[in-house]
Amino acid sequence: MREAQWKDYELIDCSDGERLERWGDIVLIRPDPQIIWQTPKKHPLWKKAHARYQRSSSGGGAWQYYQTLPKSWTIRYHELTFGIKPMGFKHTGVFPEQSVNWDFAAGKIKNAGRPVKVLNMFAYTGAATLACLNAGASVCHVDASKGMVQWAKENAGLSGLADKPVRWLVDDCVKFVQREQRRGNTYDGIIMDPPSYGRGPGGEVWKLEEQLFSLVELCLPILSENALFFILNSYTTGLSPSVMEYLLGVMLQKRFGGRTSSSEIGLHVTESGLTLPCGSTAIWESV
Repeated sequence: MREAQWKDYELIDCSDGERLERWGDIVLIRPDPQIIWQTPKKHPLWKKAHARYQRSSSGGGAWQYYQTLPKSWTIRYHELTFGIKPMGFKHTGVFPEQSVNWDFAAGKIKNAGRPVKVLNMFAYTGAATLACLNAGASVCHVDASKGMVQWAKENAGLSGLADKPVRWLVDDCVKFVQREQRRGNTYDGIIMDPPSYGRGPGGEVWKLEEQLFSLVELCLPILSENALFFILNSYTTGLSPSVMEYLLGVMLQKRFGGRTSSSEIGLHVTESGLTLPCGSTAIWESV
């Protein structure tokens, strides 16, 4: 398992379906269904958190505030700065476990010795985009949510990267890739972090397990002949890292060579010293 390394974020403890987390100076309690153990909550911050996201028995949930909380605040990861704020459905604007993938992409870009174009799909608030920009790539950032793209722009400003070569696009990722095929545009790296569930333009239910093959296949024509990497992330519990690695292997290695790998990604838990699994990643990379 690859473990993220942070200073401004800390997973202090986890028990009984909840995480106790420090985001800068702010302590939050958030639900996590994978935390099935019920170890004693001995750490004093369990009783001193600023806020807790409480799930509702009827679905959804809401934040309960125990202390005065700023509307938003910032945390840093190396040279990058991210705006943080409590959102609906427990999110804060950053998935800290993904920093291992930001570091991987940045390393490939820095070592390429040439200009690198990256496509970041389902790009959320832009952490991977910023990592690639900071490493020297030009990036196309695509997300269907106008609010998330605006947040990503703000993060770029906070990180001193607003003037870097980036296209901020509010668009459906599938439709965008189809247009890029027709335009003949290609990319040296693709980062894909699709949702587990969603709805298509006609309201049809979209499940990642059923759509992933066609989604990756759609991207093959827009990978450059000198492509560097393809990063595929998933939080879908029924989709193992090995399955995603096999998918990239059969679709990319025949054409590009290189190698594939996969792993769970996780966060170190201060209280126990263990690592909490937080998602899966499969990577194809040129050698």
